[in-house]
Amino acid sequence: MKRSLVVEADGGPLGVVIAGANVHDAKLLKRTLQAIVVPKPRPTSRKKQHLCLDKGYDNPSGRSAAVSRGHTPHIRRIGEEKLDRRRRRYPARRWVVERTFAWLSKCRAILIRYDKHSSNYLGLIQLACALLWYRRLSVLR
Repeated sequence: MKRSLVVEADGGPLGVVIAGANVHDAKLLKRTLQAIVVPKPRPTSRKKQHLCLDKGYDNPSGRSAAVSRGHTPHIRRIGEEKLDRRRRRYPARRWVVERTFAWLSKCRAILIRYDKHSSNYLGLIQLACALLWYRRLSVLR
């Protein structure tokens, strides 16, 4: 089972979808962006909606899915070496998603899938995402 997750800049989960393990990541991108549960601000010329993606999305379908939802995609090209950090205005922060996956893996039922039905598994992941937000917001008070 593959999980596709979109997070905000600090790692708070915004949307999640699941699919079979044989589905390519770029094909899940459109569904993942549609699964965002909070309204996003409208992109302007001064404040763009940036989306950092890994090399698996470096294809026309990945780029078009990001652009069609109003995002500015930041995708490292396949075979591209790391650029000098001083020249990059918006460095990619793909590790934030990996950290959120690590937070979700603390729940054993998500780490090891026990649910027979995919809808139950998705509901459990969504509940864990809600708990992450609750913990983050309760610390801010």
